[in-house]
Amino acid sequence: MSPVSVVGVSHLTAPVEIRERFAFAPAEAEAALGRLRTESEVQEAVLLSTCNRTELYVCPAGNERVKEAAERVLSDKAGEVVGGTKQYLYHHEGEASVRHLYRVAGGLDSLVLGEAEIQGQVRDAYELAGQSSTRPSLAGPILHRLFQSALSVGGRIRSTTPIGEGAASVASVAVELARKIFGGLEGRQVMILGAGSTAELVVGALARDGIRGLVVSNRTYERASELASRLSGRAVHFDEMPFELAKTDILIASTAAPHPLVTGDGFRQARGSGRRGPLLILDLAIPRDVEAEVGNEPNVFLYNVDHLHEILDDNLLKRRSSVPEAEAIVEEYARDFLHWYGARSVVPVIRSLRGRWDDVRRGELDRLLRKLSHLSADDRDLVEAFSKQLLNKLLHDPTRRLKQGAGNGRAVEFIDAVRYLHDLETVEADSSEGLELDDAQAMEVEDAETVEVEDTGTTDG
Repeated sequence: MSPVSVVGVSHLTAPVEIRERFAFAPAEAEAALGRLRTESEVQEAVLLSTCNRTELYVCPAGNERVKEAAERVLSDKAGEVVGGTKQYLYHHEGEASVRHLYRVAGGLDSLVLGEAEIQGQVRDAYELAGQSSTRPSLAGPILHRLFQSALSVGGRIRSTTPIGEGAASVASVAVELARKIFGGLEGRQVMILGAGSTAELVVGALARDGIRGLVVSNRTYERASELASRLSGRAVHFDEMPFELAKTDILIASTAAPHPLVTGDGFRQARGSGRRGPLLILDLAIPRDVEAEVGNEPNVFLYNVDHLHEILDDNLLKRRSSVPEAEAIVEEYARDFLHWYGARSVVPVIRSLRGRWDDVRRGELDRLLRKLSHLSADDRDLVEAFSKQLLNKLLHDPTRRLKQGAGNGRAVEFIDAVRYLHDLETVEADSSEGLELDDAQAMEVEDAETVEVEDTGTTDG
């Protein structure tokens, strides 16, 4: 029995120039979900779209038309692709789809192992499916439960394993190192030399750390100005850089210059004799932008890209070592979800079973009471209460074991056996009815049985 299926594309199946064609803005995602509800047999859907993946989770699973509808949504967004879009898509059904989402939420399927941003993106996708003023929620009882548990998986993995510890890119390592040296970056003067892709990554890492007001110096002033504006900073021309260096706490260099831009003599002249505070220099350029002798100056901490890669390798080693522990958490939550889903699917047959034998109880009780017409009204009530309690006792263990068996993945087998052994009328599309029940309804039978059996136990003597 398949609770959910997923169709998607990710960094594992497609290069960035293909992935970007599948990317949905929030308004586009909401419109696509609305079309799924009105134009297909999809009952529930959540669309997750990030820079590294686009995935559509749908219910009911195991339905070819639902699968085709999900594929169509993604293919329509991507448009014409040489060789077709299906070559980049992957599919997971049932248990595999549950584990896949849990691994995604836990950062185990990410381009950067253990990255934390994906958990918020999973939450945003789930909330988008549930919030709309123009259509019913597409995050119904199955996907509601699935995504809530996925967020719990991600939270537990990050709180109990080291998978998210330590920066996982050179840019983030640089910012983390600055934070460790200064104990916090608020109020620190940051200057960036260069405005290329590495500088962009550094600016992104600084933005996540709350930095505002940095200085960017680049040979192309317009490019420096555009990059600085992202953090409410300012641009300076290269010939002004030495004057800014005297006021700088953190210098991050990442130009493509063929020779050092900060020499030993030039640094000493720019710094002067008045500066006494620490200066962190992170030279991310190859060839290097800063001469090695600058690192010998008092209160100067100079790191080049090799130093940062050593730190990065240590961080990634720690992350990779925690994968088995994280995978065990995924398995634990997957078992719990599949047990819950399996138990839901047997609720209709349990109701049929109880209804079938309650009809027998009432028929036999009527015949008995006709023969015992001399009984008082109170005595007749006692006999009827006894018949109900006896039926509850007789059905309690079979229904409990039926739910246990269904939760272990044997729902169809057990349901067919119960129908045959108890001569139940076929309940049309039992699994579909189970999907329509909300959580409260799914637990109704279990709660009622527990109370009634416990009450019986008090009069058992």
